[in-house]
Amino acid sequence: MTHDQTVPARAASRHKKRLWVVMWMVLSFLVIQVITGIVSGSLALLSDAGHMGTDALGLGMALAAITVADKANRGDHRTFGLYRLEILAALANAAFLFAVAGYVFYEAVRRLQEPPEILTSPMLVVAALGLVVNLVSWRMLREGAGESLNMEGAFLEVAADLIGSLGVVAAALIVLFTGFVYADLIIAAGIGLFILPRAYRLGRKAIRVLVQAAPEDLDVAELQERLSMMNGVEDVHDLHVWTLTSGMPVASAHLIAGPMADRGAVLESARRLLREEFKIPHATMQVELGAEECTELTW
Repeated sequence: MTHDQTVPARAASRHKKRLWVVMWMVLSFLVIQVITGIVSGSLALLSDAGHMGTDALGLGMALAAITVADKANRGDHRTFGLYRLEILAALANAAFLFAVAGYVFYEAVRRLQEPPEILTSPMLVVAALGLVVNLVSWRMLREGAGESLNMEGAFLEVAADLIGSLGVVAAALIVLFTGFVYADLIIAAGIGLFILPRAYRLGRKAIRVLVQAAPEDLDVAELQERLSMMNGVEDVHDLHVWTLTSGMPVASAHLIAGPMADRGAVLESARRLLREEFKIPHATMQVELGAEECTELTW
């Protein structure tokens, strides 16, 4: 069965355009944020800048993954193309998010001994501008997050940075009106805590794809049972279900048909079952007349 690449190709093109726009917005504002964070002495602003830096890097990697996967032709050694690159990019994004959270915690503890003076006016202005940038970026990436794990990684980073911008605005207001400079450190640590569970979930999803685990929402036992219950099928073995990349689940299986079964009809029924009820558009099915035709694998 040939997998229709038209829909993924269209989605990739749409995602690529949005990633370009968001990446340049993030990069442009990142420079302003870093300079202001250093001048103002705000750890919350610097932590948000660090997170925005991973946004820029993650967006660039996501863009590169989509571009390469879209242009690469299948060769003798790349029979599935380069679709897995987006999963590698998503895993790298998760690792960078963990690194940023670790830096924020370290710096917050270090500054507890002697909090620096904080210039709240530039901190507040830049935090407010960052909030606007992240709102626009969040809106642009929201649709693609449900279609691609790579886009989900970029979306989660921007969404987390949006919360971070809100935290920096809150920290600036607290310091400005109360003089409580520790609010900056507390908010910075809060941003780090906010990052961690999202990084974990993204990394976990990417690892599931890389180890070729079945999609979480798919019951493999139910699939095997449904295949076994089809007319003309006596047994099912060597059933494998995995995800090639976001939105592209694939499967393979050996079906043992009865002596009077029509192989073509059995094959078509199996493919229709996977496609319509289990949402698996690409499946390689082998129909055998009796167990002697194929020895079941033990690995």
